[in-house]
Amino acid sequence: MAQRNPYDVLGLKPSASAEEVKRTYRKLAKRHHPDLNPGNKAAEEKFKEMSAAYDLLSDQEKRARFDRGEIDASGAERPQHAYSRYRGFAEGAPGAKYRAAEELGPDDIDDLFAMFSRSDGAQGRGYRGKGGDHRYTLGVDFLDAVNGATRRLELGPGRALDLIIPAGVENGQVLRLSGQGGPGISGGPPGDALITVEVKPHPLFRREGDDIHLDLPVTLPEAVLGARITVPTVDGSVSMTIPPASNSGKAFRLRGKGVKHADGRRGDQYVKLVVSLPETSDSELAAFLKEWGATHPYDPRRGMGTP
Repeated sequence: MAQRNPYDVLGLKPSASAEEVKRTYRKLAKRHHPDLNPGNKAAEEKFKEMSAAYDLLSDQEKRARFDRGEIDASGAERPQHAYSRYRGFAEGAPGAKYRAAEELGPDDIDDLFAMFSRSDGAQGRGYRGKGGDHRYTLGVDFLDAVNGATRRLELGPGRALDLIIPAGVENGQVLRLSGQGGPGISGGPPGDALITVEVKPHPLFRREGDDIHLDLPVTLPEAVLGARITVPTVDGSVSMTIPPASNSGKAFRLRGKGVKHADGRRGDQYVKLVVSLPETSDSELAAFLKEWGATHPYDPRRGMGTP
């Protein structure tokens, strides 16, 4: 299935500035990111399409080549014909059909002569162009995407390389390996390998932007009396103090324990408490709470009203 025009995908005009492209992509990415739309396949496909469009339009050279019609929306080379270079000489103003807009130089005359003197009709034989881009999908573990890693990538029979996964890579992001795509045309440079990253979900952590979120079970005594407990993070466990009378849903921020970036930036980790009762019935706890509840009434649903 052919890819859509990247300008249409992002809702931009071809005259959009580089800053507009970046700003629009970030706005759409926040809305359609798979982490914010769990289980929504349509949002996931939309995000992949947007990432591919941004990958092309954010590269000034590729954007210019796309605008000139030299590559398609996937970044693959579009075959050019020798006669296209001289098209301007046959499209002059009315009454001057074969007049050039500018003077022909010696090289142009030689090229024209060589083109029209060929008896085999193979006018495009002298064209040299960049090879097509090859696309791959790579499944990446959640923690590897957050912290960065190196993974072996198979590009085909007998072709493999070690791919550096940068810290902070996002689901759907496209990594480019220059020169690892299809062979060049008539001796031209090879294309690139485009690797779409698919980040696998983690059983404990979830990502929102550069922040990590964790729902942490705590016992009733820990929530009521307070405690110092061990909390898992994306790069190891740390100690955290729970103050007395901490309800379920209370959140704590661990600064600098979120997603890493190569430039040193890091998000935070947010820990939300979830009070967990014993899995089996406890008669002593039930008796105590029954007596305590009779002398300490309170209504946590006060003000909610009747639906």
